[in-house]
Amino acid sequence: MTLPMVVPAPDLPARVRIHEVGARDGLQNEKSTVPTEVKAEFIRRLADAGLTTIEATSFVHPKWVPQLADAEQLFPQVADLDAALPVLVPNDRGLDRALALGARRVAVFASATESFAKANLNRTVDEALAMFAPVVTRAKAEGVHVRGYLSMCFGDPWEGPVPLDQVVRVCAELLALGCDELSLGDTIGVATPGHVTALLTALNDRGVPTDRLGVHFHDTYGQALANTLAALRHGVTTVDASAGGLGGCPYAKSATGNLATEDLVWMLHGLGIETGVDLGRLVATSAWMAGHLGRPSPSRTVRALSHKE
Repeated sequence: MTLPMVVPAPDLPARVRIHEVGARDGLQNEKSTVPTEVKAEFIRRLADAGLTTIEATSFVHPKWVPQLADAEQLFPQVADLDAALPVLVPNDRGLDRALALGARRVAVFASATESFAKANLNRTVDEALAMFAPVVTRAKAEGVHVRGYLSMCFGDPWEGPVPLDQVVRVCAELLALGCDELSLGDTIGVATPGHVTALLTALNDRGVPTDRLGVHFHDTYGQALANTLAALRHGVTTVDASAGGLGGCPYAKSATGNLATEDLVWMLHGLGIETGVDLGRLVATSAWMAGHLGRPSPSRTVRALSHKE
């Protein structure tokens, strides 16, 4: 199998933890229902490829995300895996469902902008934070790890560029609620490397340490890898990605797919950064899932390596 030439860079971390979102964020917007057994096999194959954090599903009301209506059936099928399996919980009821199945890592999903908070949660930013407060408090009391997703950190389809201080304020509020880590989302893919560095610096200036931050880039304008590299140079070591480049956002029509995990792994391995991921197995997994979805993977690395094979 073709692998990149390894040329390390001195200003980058030695290891990166990939937060794999393909099974949840990647599949949630698929129009045709993916069978539960296929989702479970997808997660198992991702774990077999060496991914240690795999977001499994979401405990939202089925009417909002029908694709993930099988959360109760899916989670027990993968709970035995030797991998962290975070799940999205939108409210107290979602947390109840997750805890009942033994979930030990949960995530809440907030917005940096009022427009997206209204579209996604039908609440203002502050109302959404108030809704999450008891969820985070109870999860922490149960000893559960809590991730805070923050969408629209760089741009919003209704509001345009998002001021740094606006993003920093909501990040600080999420940490104050008790979130263990934050994922900074470029939901419509408009960020550029300088913008990424400016936001990370602004967060540090507010007292938010880099080791509490992850990044979640979309590749709408082809900037996801460049933005990831900027974040790595700032010291970020947690990067969200979706196997095969699956996914978008159902509430932001201009959002295209997430950063493909394979494209990320190719870059990281070329830089000499450890991930623990077997690229060959990962490519095979995404090609397998593309077959089930009935279309080619959008990942350039999957296409290149599958063609070579």
